[in-house]
Amino acid sequence: MAAEAGGKAFVTRVSGPVVSASGMAGASMYEVVRVGELGLVGEVVRQAGDAAVVQVYEDTSMLKPGAPVLRTGAPLSLWLGPGLIGNIYDGVQRPLPALLAKGGTWIKRGERADPLDLARRWDWEPLLAPGQAVSGGQAAGLVRETPLVTHKVLVPPGVSGTVRSAAGPGSYAAREVLAVVDTPSGPAEIRMLQEWPVRRPRPAAERVRVSEPLVTGQRVIDAFFPLAKGGCACIPGGFGTGKTITQHQLAKWSDADIIIFVGCGERGNEMTEVLREFPGLRDPRTGRPLMERTILIANTSNMPVAAREVSIYTGITMAEYYRDMGLDVAVFADSTSRWAEALREMSSRLEEMPAEEGFPASLPSRLAQFYERGGAVRTLGGERGSVSIVGAVSPPGGDFSEPVTQHTRRFTRVFWSLDTELANARHYPSINWLRSYSDYLDEVGPAWEKVRPGWSGLRAEAMEVLQREEHYRQIARLVGPDALPDAQRLYLFMGGVLRDGYLSQSAFDAADMYCAPDKQAALLDLAMTLYRGARDYIKEGGGLAEVAALPCVPEVVRAKSACAGPAEVAALAARVRAEVEALAAGREGA
Repeated sequence: MAAEAGGKAFVTRVSGPVVSASGMAGASMYEVVRVGELGLVGEVVRQAGDAAVVQVYEDTSMLKPGAPVLRTGAPLSLWLGPGLIGNIYDGVQRPLPALLAKGGTWIKRGERADPLDLARRWDWEPLLAPGQAVSGGQAAGLVRETPLVTHKVLVPPGVSGTVRSAAGPGSYAAREVLAVVDTPSGPAEIRMLQEWPVRRPRPAAERVRVSEPLVTGQRVIDAFFPLAKGGCACIPGGFGTGKTITQHQLAKWSDADIIIFVGCGERGNEMTEVLREFPGLRDPRTGRPLMERTILIANTSNMPVAAREVSIYTGITMAEYYRDMGLDVAVFADSTSRWAEALREMSSRLEEMPAEEGFPASLPSRLAQFYERGGAVRTLGGERGSVSIVGAVSPPGGDFSEPVTQHTRRFTRVFWSLDTELANARHYPSINWLRSYSDYLDEVGPAWEKVRPGWSGLRAEAMEVLQREEHYRQIARLVGPDALPDAQRLYLFMGGVLRDGYLSQSAFDAADMYCAPDKQAALLDLAMTLYRGARDYIKEGGGLAEVAALPCVPEVVRAKSACAGPAEVAALAARVRAEVEALAAGREGA
């Protein structure tokens, strides 16, 4: 933070986390202040002459009018540098492990700790030399942050000139000067530690077209409603539909280089599960601990509401920082509804005019500002990086017409609609394949074609089966399934095979919690092989009951767990073809 500045300001009114102060002439919007004797962290959100309104990110109990307010002259900013990965922060980047060691289980008001360990020394590999011309975004050196992540220390945006001096290889702390650059405005010092305002997007050279899928290992997502690296997705669902478990699965197994999980207004027990489970997980690609590429931001529902509002900006700013190194970053926010509720409460205390359902009129623009910070870019250093965002939405009563869900749909291109009926039937992920969609199919299609030539046609064929199954299911509810001919009942049969053998995926099945792309393609090919064989057999006059009685059918449903890889699935597909052909040959012989 900048040095504390300004005259004597004091509290005049306290309304929960919203504090009015006088003596604030000259303060800037979003300037950080310290409120009260404990120095509670706050941020100016309204300024009018000598008076200002401050939202405080800590509990304001026992705060009284007349308490001092100290200005810092700087906006709320994050410390960015090596040591972020593997750490657990609250919404304003206070490191929770450090606070636990310092003061016990409960966070005391006004308690602070450095977001990064300033005493830790890092092995530095310089990339700059005296006399070299540099510009913002260029890598000044490399630090091995974890075995999975090589951290590039970047020249800050806006800094360009000639290197006057540069430190050689060695071990350095985060605040030590590693290089000095002569710029038109004077010398600029390069350190590992940099600060960046959370509400200001980090610059990039240009936005680029997304083209690579974010592989999550979840079949219903990757195969049917894929998300591209640099894309944004919405995952809405009512209580008990599995939003949090689905978010956890995506955070665990997504093939992004960096994972940032923001528990924004989450229940304490669910966030505790994340904090206990993630450190023990292994990355499926490398076998290394997953925390070696993960940052957790825990801002539970019992924490101050103002900190909830800023927590998603904390997560997205960290994501942009690693994006600028040329990495693919995935941000999972659970849930943006709790964030919107924080906006509503803050807006009410600020006495702003409410819009629909009491949310502030600025809700659409605030959502847009968050999601537009995702995307694939060419960085200032000339590399390609991306930030993918998955925001969970918790509509009250599962009503998707409420404002947060509707506005989020406007700014995202993927909609994973969670279904209460599927959840009640213990079908997880409970993503409804008829109400969900992805606008990235054309962009990621070529990547899937490399995994399995003809992938687009295979997916379209499976979707047609599922759509027809729903159509005939509605008819069967009226007249009964026995009234349908076998050609139509086939869709009911295959819909069940696809639901149980492909679309459902247990987060607690060690063999099936993650499914690699080649196995996903092989499993879908297996199901469609059974469908085509049955369809042709029925066309020739055979019966569906004979196909359903084949020994291979139960194995098709169990293949997702029983088959270790695509080779075993392909062998089972060959068995399916052989059994159907033998059935047809036996009928012709009879």
